[in-house]
Amino acid sequence: MEYNDSERAEAVAARVDEFVDEVVIPTERELLGTEQITDDELATLREEARDRDIYAPQVSPEYGGMGLDFRDALPTFEAAGRSLLAAPAIRVDAPDEGNMHTFELVATEEQKDEWLRPLVAGDIRSGFCMTEPMQGGGSDPKMIQTVAERDGDEWVINGHKWWTTNGVEADIFLVMARTDFDAHPYSGCSIILVPADTPGVNIERGIPHMADDLLGTSHAEIRFEDVRVPVENLMGDENEGFTIAQQRLGPARLTHCMRYSGMANRALAVAKAYVSEREAFGSPIADKQSIRFDIAEAETELHAARCMVRNAADRIASGDEARVEVSMSKLYTSNVVQDVIDVAMQLCGANGIGKDLPIADFYENVRQFRFVDGADEVHKRVIARDSFSDVDESELTNVTRYEE
Repeated sequence: MEYNDSERAEAVAARVDEFVDEVVIPTERELLGTEQITDDELATLREEARDRDIYAPQVSPEYGGMGLDFRDALPTFEAAGRSLLAAPAIRVDAPDEGNMHTFELVATEEQKDEWLRPLVAGDIRSGFCMTEPMQGGGSDPKMIQTVAERDGDEWVINGHKWWTTNGVEADIFLVMARTDFDAHPYSGCSIILVPADTPGVNIERGIPHMADDLLGTSHAEIRFEDVRVPVENLMGDENEGFTIAQQRLGPARLTHCMRYSGMANRALAVAKAYVSEREAFGSPIADKQSIRFDIAEAETELHAARCMVRNAADRIASGDEARVEVSMSKLYTSNVVQDVIDVAMQLCGANGIGKDLPIADFYENVRQFRFVDGADEVHKRVIARDSFSDVDESELTNVTRYEE
């Protein structure tokens, strides 16, 4: 199987690989997994990325990016995934990357000038407020409770959100709220832009979590209490929030897959180097058949994941929503990368849990991927629903005859 990446896609990804090897990983090693990168250090990385013509590859040149289409940008996401610092350095980091995509899709020119341009430049950060505690918004988003009511020329928003990535640091929130209370939530919700400094926006806390990594990214609990913003802060059309969210989430799930496959690829590379040097029982442990088989299985599964993601991306590029293919890619890749990083840690022994190597940080970070952007069970539900949608009536007859 071939990936069929374009020449431009391969060229940009190669430059990203060089940037990661020559600039990002040395910076990462200086931190040694114990410190968070400073804003100044991140700004330096971004300036170097601009000099190497790899900055914001997925964003239109009009707004400060390189203008790669979604399919061509995928290999750069994988290359950037090799270090936790590389994605923010070239501005393909979640959730800002997905939010930038949403701005490009549906925002007005005024909204793009005010928020998208500084977001691409790295001058501000953003959060997507959808998940809610207990009663709604997570795996079953139609239970969403946050409301936005029209009052003259303003929206008045009340609700309780949590696990908003970047929530503590964000300057702008994309808030999913119910705006038509008589309609099903899938056709009665909207996305409204809320600046973080708006009165009534209360950041309750950054929720303590696994993978408090080199970036120190927060996942916040936020209350919106009589928050008032202009009606012009509506993103896209009223009551089209879920339609817009799906346009955002499908590609974002695939870019997540590529970032994490890059992470797993680097973990495997570290493990292969380690077992090639480490000797036990008279020879390098890389010569032991069980270890070689572990590596072979990991390489095979990563290759399959990359092919699945590219297939789903091709479907999206052709105009298909590709919901089932995206769910298959997300489900399969999230489990594969977790397993590969686990194998890499095992092969490195005690050194795998030490922060001198990146594997420990990767191990903490990767577990969240099985529920970020949809839990495994949600994606299985999507796949199974489609699988049962075309049950062959003749097969049912055959089953009945067999039972008789």
